[in-house]
Amino acid sequence: MSTTEIMEPTGALAPIGLAAFDLPPPDTKRWVVRRKAIVVAAVRSGALSIQEACRRYKLSVEEFLAWQRAIDRHGVPGLRVTRLQIYRDTDAALRKMAATPSRRVSVW
Repeated sequence: MSTTEIMEPTGALAPIGLAAFDLPPPDTKRWVVRRKAIVVAAVRSGALSIQEACRRYKLSVEEFLAWQRAIDRHGVPGLRVTRLQIYRDTDAALRKMAATPSRRVSVW
């Protein structure tokens, strides 16, 4: 079994074991965090091209890239669907705050 590494947002490396038999089956319907992480790790290691991964698992390129971004920004836990909504809401709120000019309120 070979080892593939996934970059954590802090720059730390989290090794996960990966072999051809570890890849999820092509007919996967339920995408749990570990399966998503294995597919991203396979593409990053060169064991699978992004085109092969998308074709094999019937993913759009955008969906696969969203998985990669989630790992880059929030680590493997960012792949959880419930966490994605929290991260999206947080990112949207931060962008809104950054775009809104701050106003000082005087209290007399």
